[in-house]
Amino acid sequence: MKSTMLFILFAINLFAQNNFDQNFLEKTLRFDFYHVGNNNSEQIVFDELIEEPIWGGQKINLIDTLNLGEYKIALLNKENEVIYSKGFSTLFKEWQTTKESKELNRAYSGAVIFPYPKENVTLKLYSRDSLNAFEEIYSLKINPENYFIRKGNTEKYETEKIKYSGNPSEKYDIVFIPEGYTIDEMDKFISDCNLLANHLFEYSPFDKLESKFNFWAIKAPSNESICDIPAEDIWGNTLLNSSYYTFDSERYLMTEDYQKVCDVASNAPYDQIYILANSKKYGGGAIFNFYSLTATNDPKFKEIFIHELGHGLAALADEYGYDNTYEDFYPKGIEPWEKNITTLANFSSKWEKDIAENTPIPTPDSSEFNNKLGVFEGGGYVAKGVFRPTFNSIMRSLEAKEFNKVSRDAIEEVILFYSK
Repeated sequence: MKSTMLFILFAINLFAQNNFDQNFLEKTLRFDFYHVGNNNSEQIVFDELIEEPIWGGQKINLIDTLNLGEYKIALLNKENEVIYSKGFSTLFKEWQTTKESKELNRAYSGAVIFPYPKENVTLKLYSRDSLNAFEEIYSLKINPENYFIRKGNTEKYETEKIKYSGNPSEKYDIVFIPEGYTIDEMDKFISDCNLLANHLFEYSPFDKLESKFNFWAIKAPSNESICDIPAEDIWGNTLLNSSYYTFDSERYLMTEDYQKVCDVASNAPYDQIYILANSKKYGGGAIFNFYSLTATNDPKFKEIFIHELGHGLAALADEYGYDNTYEDFYPKGIEPWEKNITTLANFSSKWEKDIAENTPIPTPDSSEFNNKLGVFEGGGYVAKGVFRPTFNSIMRSLEAKEFNKVSRDAIEEVILFYSK
């Protein structure tokens, strides 16, 4: 009887997870908003709802069980049941950890996409509290037949398949968006896309998961081939208005216009947005399930691409601890939600079981342990009190050329979840 009940409960859960056709249409609804606040407050301000013609996400595993991201979106039906959820992070959340956020209020554009509901739903947004638990910060009732829902995809661009492995709902789709490529440089953009897509599969675990991926390229030109460099009084006229010196960190190349990014991305199915910036200056950045960005004319741009994808795809933390851009990024006594760092507050939830018995915790930065899994101090931009799994990896240094086991496992878990 017990096994029968367990089977019934499993079947009910599976039905709730996979019942796409009952609840959704094969197109996208996008919620645009503004994220407003300072270092200790935030508010979600409604902007608009936009209908987009393509749904590129999964049709099963509609309820996110990965527990990644600083935020989570959930859709609830009229019975108050969750029919869709997904974790993500934002540029606003990073800004909240900077010194500037203690001095003024700011607003950042935001957007979340989800399959277009057939019936009325309630959208809820959740943010992690000081203990890393999700708490509700916003709620919106949505009537999918509301005539104020704007028809999107007004900026239509030619889209090219870089690599196609199958139905987007069964694959992990990465869309490349050009930044600073003029109309005469589209061939270079496509060449860069092909180079990076092929380069990805030189790394584990991507090499064994190649059949799970689609890559798309959107041919959206810029007027100029230069990104903003504020400290040098250089201001380019580009598609997405990307800028170095984000949060006053020279190499942090990002755009604050996320809604514009989503406008361009809507020309293709996608699970992950990757912006390629046609710039010679070293730089890039990435935020989980938001977007990743890489400057493509730096000698190490292929390694930057891989490193930033680790952030954007699997929410991997940086494994170095010598950047003073952020303050109080990981509070003491709280276990980070990122899979590849720990404060040892709840280490049993991380990679503790995989460490050899004779490996000391914390693990010394000595040659004896250079190639072993351990607990090495320094990670998540913090020099003391935050620990990483290995002495080195590509999440710490571009020279490492590989992900460590903890990161490989985290990447594989995400890919398999979204490509069923």
